[in-house]
Amino acid sequence: MQPHADRAAPHGAWYRQPIAWLGVLVFAASIAGCIWIIAVGQRHADVPVATPAHGTVFGVPTSTLPKTTVPAPPGSSL
Repeated sequence: MQPHADRAAPHGAWYRQPIAWLGVLVFAASIAGCIWIIAVGQRHADVPVATPAHGTVFGVPTSTLPKTTVPAPPGSSL
């Protein structure tokens, strides 16, 4: 008959592997990052952009706008 101590969890159990915990940590961090990005995106309004009269495909303009704006002088920061 084998002693009770020999029937304990093997040394190779998943919860004893540091790479498994690293994977869990990276997964949890990526989910938290996604939730944070969604929360920040909901707080800030998406400003509408003038689009050409030619139309859009999935909300993306099919052509560029004519250049009517004056370019910023060199050395100026936004």
